[in-house]
Amino acid sequence: MIHDMGGKYHHGDLRAELVRVSLDLIAERGLAGFSVAEVARRAKVSPGAPYRHFPERESLLAAAAAAVACQLAERVQAAVETRDDPVDALAAAAGAYTEYLLERRAGMNVIYADDLQGPEHAELHEQTRRLTDQFLMLCLAVSDTPQGALELMEQLFTQAHGYGMFWLDGVFTKQGYSPELVVRKSTAAARIAIEGHAKQPPPSR
Repeated sequence: MIHDMGGKYHHGDLRAELVRVSLDLIAERGLAGFSVAEVARRAKVSPGAPYRHFPERESLLAAAAAAVACQLAERVQAAVETRDDPVDALAAAAGAYTEYLLERRAGMNVIYADDLQGPEHAELHEQTRRLTDQFLMLCLAVSDTPQGALELMEQLFTQAHGYGMFWLDGVFTKQGYSPELVVRKSTAAARIAIEGHAKQPPPSR
């Protein structure tokens, strides 16, 4: 057992708690406000306790980013599993991304944060591939070519993230938009992009 500053954890539980607290801190302060010391304070453990599980700041941040990718993949799966139409499914996936971003204030900006792309962060890369593979498979279902699917995926991620950030940065709040309305608008915009993509003629040979 670890006993620090009133905290009480089994060894395995502390790691999960540090990741959970990291996600909350990122949601509140963004990546710029993330620090191991603040995570430790909020988790009610000593400043050195996180380093028993994470040797450096980036390894803790990578674990939090992996959790974001995992949670996003689960959110996307839940959004699409009851939809048979591929356009409906892909639009719902885009809306699910925006919804998660609004709730957790984390998305691709955290997953692809600076200093997290090295080979030592294998868990993050695995969860990122899981998320992008989900989207890519959905895009392939409405695309004539793999390249077209990749371009559509890029567009939808960018669009879904943009809708969320416009709300988080106060642009949409000035218009009186609720989070639910932003998600609906993101989903509708995704559908327009997908249907427009499907109408494009195949590339000439």
